[in-house]
Amino acid sequence: MTRHSGALPAVIALLFGAMQSHAGEIEPRAYVNTPVGINFLLTGYSFSDGSLSTTASSPIKDAQLQIHYGVLAYARSLDVWGKSGKIDVILPYAQLSGNATFAGQTVERDVSGLNDPRFRFSYNFYGAPALSLQEFADYRQHFIVGASIQVSAPLGQYDDDKLVNLGNHRWFVKPDIGISKAWGPLSVELSTGVFFFSDNDDFLGGKTLEQDPVSSTQVHVTYNIGRGVWAALSGTYDYGGRTAIDGVRSDDLGSNSRMGATVALPVNRNNSIKLFGSAGVHTNTGSDYTLFGLIWQYRWGRGL
Repeated sequence: MTRHSGALPAVIALLFGAMQSHAGEIEPRAYVNTPVGINFLLTGYSFSDGSLSTTASSPIKDAQLQIHYGVLAYARSLDVWGKSGKIDVILPYAQLSGNATFAGQTVERDVSGLNDPRFRFSYNFYGAPALSLQEFADYRQHFIVGASIQVSAPLGQYDDDKLVNLGNHRWFVKPDIGISKAWGPLSVELSTGVFFFSDNDDFLGGKTLEQDPVSSTQVHVTYNIGRGVWAALSGTYDYGGRTAIDGVRSDDLGSNSRMGATVALPVNRNNSIKLFGSAGVHTNTGSDYTLFGLIWQYRWGRGL
């Protein structure tokens, strides 16, 4: 197997994040170089169990939810002004069941349907030149700096008289910046971004739900074992996201951290899989859950 095959499975990071909460997601190798002109079709499954593992879109407490996620995604690597870039589209589907406490009362929920789709554009503006698959065989990563912008559209399942939903009936935008430094097969990546939420003006029958921005910082240590196999240990810390309903502030300021592990395995030149899991380390609202899953990736395009 050629050397460049080990870099391409990194694109499945985009799908990994979609299968977790928006704040609290863990995405190793989000800022790497990828040969241009390659298409990626991805599908995956994950399961989470515990405190609210969807977007912190409502001031609920003591949530105990089980969520089965299925995701379909498409990505394409790009040449952006001579540097490597990427676009991706993510379509999640989920089945949720469990209970939570709101205003002193216990509510139960069992629902399935589409989550809000997500769109992202990424651009590595330093250390990651746009290369063909053949040119990429001679590329060695040193220091990469990149940025991305992600948007979630309010198109998922939503009932305005229900407390817990799969869709959020509002937009979010997340700008993000990251750096990655490699020392031979070992690399360290640091990224930070902020979720900005629009208001939900139809929360619980016409109330207005507002949410402060959520800052999210991630650290990943990845080891390239060889022949396309790599493993990563990750940590993330999120802060903010206090909500208000009709102008009345809630006592739900978030300060949460998680740890995760990821292993990527090639199947052949065009296919690879990834196994992942994560758990809460410290949480005060909406992130104390365990998650595990797998992703299958198929790639095609220029040079394959």
